[in-house]
Amino acid sequence: MARNLKFTLEKREDVGLGQQLLALGVALFAALIVMAVLMILAGANIIEGYAALYEGAFGSWQAFVATLVKATPLILTGLATTIAFRGRIWNIGVEGQLYAGAIIAYWASITFDSFPPLALFFVILLAGMVGGALWASIAAVIKVKFEVNEIITTVLLNYIILYLLSWLLSGPWRDPESYYQHSPQIAEASRFMVVLQDSRLHIGFVIAIVVSILVYLILEKTPLGYEIRAFGNNPHASKFQGTNVGVLVIVIMLISGAIAGLAGTGELFGIHHRLKSEISLGYGFTGIIIAMLAGLHPLAVVPTAILFSGLINGSFMLQITTGVPSSLVVIMQAVVLLFLLAARAILAYRVRRVHAGGPEEPTIQLGGAQDA
Repeated sequence: MARNLKFTLEKREDVGLGQQLLALGVALFAALIVMAVLMILAGANIIEGYAALYEGAFGSWQAFVATLVKATPLILTGLATTIAFRGRIWNIGVEGQLYAGAIIAYWASITFDSFPPLALFFVILLAGMVGGALWASIAAVIKVKFEVNEIITTVLLNYIILYLLSWLLSGPWRDPESYYQHSPQIAEASRFMVVLQDSRLHIGFVIAIVVSILVYLILEKTPLGYEIRAFGNNPHASKFQGTNVGVLVIVIMLISGAIAGLAGTGELFGIHHRLKSEISLGYGFTGIIIAMLAGLHPLAVVPTAILFSGLINGSFMLQITTGVPSSLVVIMQAVVLLFLLAARAILAYRVRRVHAGGPEEPTIQLGGAQDA
């Protein structure tokens, strides 16, 4: 009788924090190797390249502050993605919700411009959140009422909001004194307060940190967070437990959209000071990568976003110093994500040997002969 050699792929019950950090470290190291190869192919010196990347990201106080400025919208879009993905709602429309928040916040700033500065600040914040939430609710309602996949609707809504913005900036809100497609500058009273003198680091960064803590508390310490996590782990079980799935989906999307709207509001009133189509450099899509790298953990989103912001800022110094295109950093971001997903997939399962005549389980046949 030939011996039957079988293995089964078994899902781990729990993956520890140390293993997750190891996966992230391996992914980053692998991405650095890939980037080094790309630098060599581009004819650049690896040591000079990485030195320039670090110098542009964290090499001086000014560079570090600039990295925090760039990290502000990335933290918020990462958090918007995190709370949606934890509930297994695939919100790919964070970019569009960011713009929707900026549009409604701009409308509020010109409508309530007679308010005192502090009151106007809170009105603008609320308007930005409402704008992002309302735009996200469109996809949520369509999903609940018509069972249309939210990936499709959120992606399409990204394009619709950009066309709407283009119309507004070509007509009702266009700056009559400029040939460019943007609005007039916002009033001084409505601009976000700068938290560090002689820098562009505004109150939006503080808001982003506060929101990360609030999202963590919501997900981990509240009944709503328990429902979101339970629904994300097993949607069918949640239905049998009496959860109103339709209402939960809408609530998740409202929260996610509101956070994304804050990101657009911060960029408009803290950085650009006028509404235009370039207030986001793909922050909504980068937020998805950040959320995945952070393991969908709200507090881990903050350092991950700062790291990615450093890569973006450092890429400009890399290009100036070595001539390597700054787009190389975009490749690195994608490579990090791919390696991390692969590492997590490996960690999530383990191969277990099954003896001949053992329990009937789905197995991976790695070799050997069948029993006679």
